Amino acid sequence: MATGSSWAWKPIARDALLARAYHSCDVVRGKLLLFGGLKSGEPKEPPLGDMVAFDPTLLTAETVAPDGGYQRSHHDAAVLADRWLCVVGGWDGAHRVSAVCCWDTERGQWERWAEGPSNDPPVGLSSHTCTKVSEHELRVVGREGGLRTQRRFASIYTLRVNPATKTYWYKEEESRTASRAGHSAMLLRNTGGYQLVVFGGRDSSDCEVAGRWGKGKIHVESIHAPKLTEQLSRLVGSENGSRQAPKGLRHQSCTVVGPFAVAFGGETLTRGRDTICNDLYVYDTRCSPPSWFCFPCSDRGQKRVGHRTCLWNDKLYLVGGFGPDGKTPCPEICVLEIP
Repeated sequence: MATGSSWAWKPIARDALLARAYHSCDVVRGKLLLFGGLKSGEPKEPPLGDMVAFDPTLLTAETVAPDGGYQRSHHDAAVLADRWLCVVGGWDGAHRVSAVCCWDTERGQWERWAEGPSNDPPVGLSSHTCTKVSEHELRVVGREGGLRTQRRFASIYTLRVNPATKTYWYKEEESRTASRAGHSAMLLRNTGGYQLVVFGGRDSSDCEVAGRWGKGKIHVESIHAPKLTEQLSRLVGSENGSRQAPKGLRHQSCTVVGPFAVAFGGETLTRGRDTICNDLYVYDTRCSPPSWFCFPCSDRGQKRVGHRTCLWNDKLYLVGGFGPDGKTPCPEICVLEIP
């Protein structure tokens, strides 16, 4: 077990199918669906295109879809109607793409969705974020660019999706954020409704707002996690953490748990050596202004980059990623334990 001063990642399963990084991991119908990613740090190795399902009850992994021609890494995904896994953008081995493809869990097949008539897509997206706002709207934040050029800022897009017609269309918003890649996005409640806060992906500790919505505009069910929420409340109330925001961090994981957001690992831009991290950060929105708390880890074996965390059934799962050397994928799934 990898321990910090008052928290631990406990391994619960190990399978070679799970060994990947820069993949997506989302909960659909009670299972964790892993798609795409990379098997090694070799720059010329093409991304994966298979779909793997992990059953958190049976603790087993299986391939539910072999490579179907939709290889992706550095992409993001969202779940629609607990049925479609909507994969947005990413690296296909040759280009940064902005296209949308969907895996229909009910039919067990891929669907390539068509661009709508008013689509205004970015040139290409990778290491971006895609946050679900409703069953028909996603908010994408990322630095648009092709192989040779990328913008000096991150664009914000509203991505409309229609599972009935299998169409999608982008609309670029007027607002922008600072240039970011490998950042995280947190959809957080506030007194007026919700706001999307982004952090990381650049050499700073600044948080920026990439969207605001009234209470009636967000149609996303909150995941009930009373035990983990209470544990996080105890953790930030202890004297084991420092009030420190993540600075110069990219390709970390981040998951919202009640009034908290939990970030872990990533790659630091603040030093030239030993850049893979294993610190746990908790963002507490109960106070005004919200505060970051940092909880370090002494176990070098738990350093991760390009991994994912997923919340399901009151447990936070750590899935995949490259380990301390930044190029060897981890085949373990762990759960966060806070005594």
